[in-house]
Amino acid sequence: MSEYLLEMTDISKSFPGVKALDNACLRLRPGTVHALMGENGAGKSTLMKCLFGVYTRDSGTILYEGEPLNVHNTHDALVRGIAMVQQELQPIPDRSIAENIYCGKYPVKKYLGMKFVDHKKMNEDTQALLDRLNMPFDAKQKLGTLSASQMQLVEIAKAVSNNAKVVIMDEPTSSLSLKEVDTLFDIIRTLRDQGCGIIYISHKMQEILEISDEVTIMRDGQYIGTWPASELSTDDIITKMVGRELTDLYPPKISSPGEVAFEVTDYTSIDPKSFKDVSFSVREGEILGVGGLVGAQRTELMEAIFGLRSHTTGEIKLHGKTIKIASPTDAISNGIALLTEDRRGSGIFGVLSVEDNISVASLRDYLKFRAFLDEKALAELTEENIGKLSIKTPSTKTQIQNLSGGNQQKVIVSRWLAKDPDILIMDEPTRGIDVGAKYEIYCIIRDLAREGKSIIMVSSEMGELIGVADRIMVMCDGRVSGFVSGDDMNQEKIMELAVSFM
Repeated sequence: MSEYLLEMTDISKSFPGVKALDNACLRLRPGTVHALMGENGAGKSTLMKCLFGVYTRDSGTILYEGEPLNVHNTHDALVRGIAMVQQELQPIPDRSIAENIYCGKYPVKKYLGMKFVDHKKMNEDTQALLDRLNMPFDAKQKLGTLSASQMQLVEIAKAVSNNAKVVIMDEPTSSLSLKEVDTLFDIIRTLRDQGCGIIYISHKMQEILEISDEVTIMRDGQYIGTWPASELSTDDIITKMVGRELTDLYPPKISSPGEVAFEVTDYTSIDPKSFKDVSFSVREGEILGVGGLVGAQRTELMEAIFGLRSHTTGEIKLHGKTIKIASPTDAISNGIALLTEDRRGSGIFGVLSVEDNISVASLRDYLKFRAFLDEKALAELTEENIGKLSIKTPSTKTQIQNLSGGNQQKVIVSRWLAKDPDILIMDEPTRGIDVGAKYEIYCIIRDLAREGKSIIMVSSEMGELIGVADRIMVMCDGRVSGFVSGDDMNQEKIMELAVSFM
């Protein structure tokens, strides 16, 4: 009998204009956590989707428990004991947590010869599952009332509920707080001890080294190698991923901030549980980092400044002049841009092309005779941004939903660069992006600052805030708990401020 629970050998998969997988391989032992790593576009998610039945492989073999495996769809995979927590969540927000977890496998009861969904059993079983996993949710609660990070935990609970032998986790901690990550790792260790094989995809090096037993690295759709996690360092992983040494994770800080460009004073949300009495300023050429734990109301504040949420009190000044922002249109017309936290939910237009997604905020700037779009100029704009951010796409007409998560993020960054804003708010700009692509975005942020742009960067990664920002505003429970700069920009000081009102 094979020592492997799962063996994927010489898997190839092509899409129009691009070969996503080129004889890729993966071997998973039972009772282990196997990390799968690579840059965006390396083929990690595509390989897993071939296993989970989202895609049909072009060639190659898959052995599952020593037997050939051909999965025709995701339901077929679940029945066979293979579950996947996908990078891009697809929740049903108007249904309960229980209904989301049991979607497609509802328990039924018979009455007068007819079958009905057994809601009582479904709710009880879901609540027992949530309690066992230490997730403080009510099974009957609507999923749409949860935050993005809480929805991520529910998706993980859904995978666990299938009693799967193989669980694929694609960037499972991208939206989770440190406490929630600890909860997830406890779940993973429990599954591992029960003999489950876990395939763990992440760009977070410390997570990989902490939780995984083995690491497989891919590059450009090809298998590079597999190593015991205990034999690898962060530098080793980066070198194998990008095929070169990456000596500096962050570009040098050489900006010289000028006059105050943007001021927010006493901003308070209409929701009493959200942000309150927030005041801060950003100078020309300055990168202001915004830190805090999940629930600190950082995203809610940024969305209110951009006109997506209502506020009761507060004032915004741009270059010393008070401005009114009642909608995103007002913000954009004042030279303010927002890169949203939720790439799939409020960032991309999935069925539209890369060109459409890059140009959508700038269409009024590319009109001929005030009535017709200048298609040639739009094409040039798209090509320029694809080259500037090294976006991997078969063509400018490719639907953005067919790109990797990291390349989708680059497209959204390009969208706002095309508008040439004076104030650029970036909420988690590198979430789900590999280390090489992160550096490219950091360089773009730093270049914009050198041009005199004011950058507000929200991030849950303290290392990123310290490495990129000139100054950091820390929030806790909806309020500003302090500012740090210079020698005070360290993880201990930031964490102290992040929990100061708790």
